Amino acid sequence: RNSPQRLVLGGDLAHAIEFDELTVHFQPKVSVTDQSLVGAEALVRWRHPERGLVGPDEFIDLAEERNLSGPLARFVLGRALAECARWHDEGIHIGVAVNCSVSNLLDPSFAEDVEVMLAMAAVPPASLTLEVTESMQVLENPKAVASLRRISDLGVQISVDDFGTGYSSLAYLRRLPIDEVKVDRSFVQHMLTHEDDAAIVGAIIELCRSLGMRVVAEGVETGEVWSALQRLGCDQAQGFWFSRPVPADERSEEHTSELQ
Repeated sequence: RNSPQRLVLGGDLAHAIEFDELTVHFQPKVSVTDQSLVGAEALVRWRHPERGLVGPDEFIDLAEERNLSGPLARFVLGRALAECARWHDEGIHIGVAVNCSVSNLLDPSFAEDVEVMLAMAAVPPASLTLEVTESMQVLENPKAVASLRRISDLGVQISVDDFGTGYSSLAYLRRLPIDEVKVDRSFVQHMLTHEDDAAIVGAIIELCRSLGMRVVAEGVETGEVWSALQRLGCDQAQGFWFSRPVPADERSEEHTSELQ
C-alpha cells in the first residue's frame, strides 16, 4: 500500500484527473421485454502513459486511499451527464448511471455538486441514476443516508449495485430511497446451472417488483440467461451478450440495429 511505486501511481492518478486524462466508457442497459436501449452505465478507464491500461479495481481503491474519490466521481459524473445531454439532443432519450462511493456520500458538498452539474448539463434529474454498492457503512452513517435522500429529492434515481452480496439487503430496501436494484452477476451467471442461484434471482425480482422497484440483472453473457430473465419478469439487463463497455462515440453495427 505504501510502496514507492504505489505512491508514484497515486500522484499520476491525481494528475490524470486534474488534466482530463481519464476516459469514460458506457455499457448499455437494455429492456428485457423488447431489447430496447434504455440507458447506459458510465465506467471510468485509465490508460497510463507508461503502465498501459490500469484496472478499475486498482485505481478506484487508490483513489479512496489518496482522498481522490471526490474528484474522480465528479469527473465521471461530468462526462456522463455531458454525453447524456448529447444523446438527448440527438433524440436518444435514455438515462445514464454513475457509481457513487460511501466517501462521496459522506462529502457534505456532494449532493449540491450533483444538483449544479445536472443544471449545467440541462438534463432532467430522472435521467441520472446513482449506483451505490450495498454496504453497512451507508446504513450506519446518518450523514450518508441524509446525502442520499437529498440527492433522491432532486429527482435523481437511486440504485443498489451488487445486490445480494452484502449483509444488509432488506434493510437497504426498507430504509433508503431506492428506485432500482441490480442483481449481482455472481447469481445471474450461474442461474442456469445452480438451482439456488436461480431461486435467489427469482426471489429478488419478485420482492423488488412488489415494492415498485426496477430490477436490473448484471453479467448477462448468453441468450439462454436472457430468456430465463424474461420468464422471471426482470425489467432490464446488461452484460457482454449485448455489449462490452465502449466509448460513447463507438457505434457497433452488431448492436445498433438491435438496440435502437
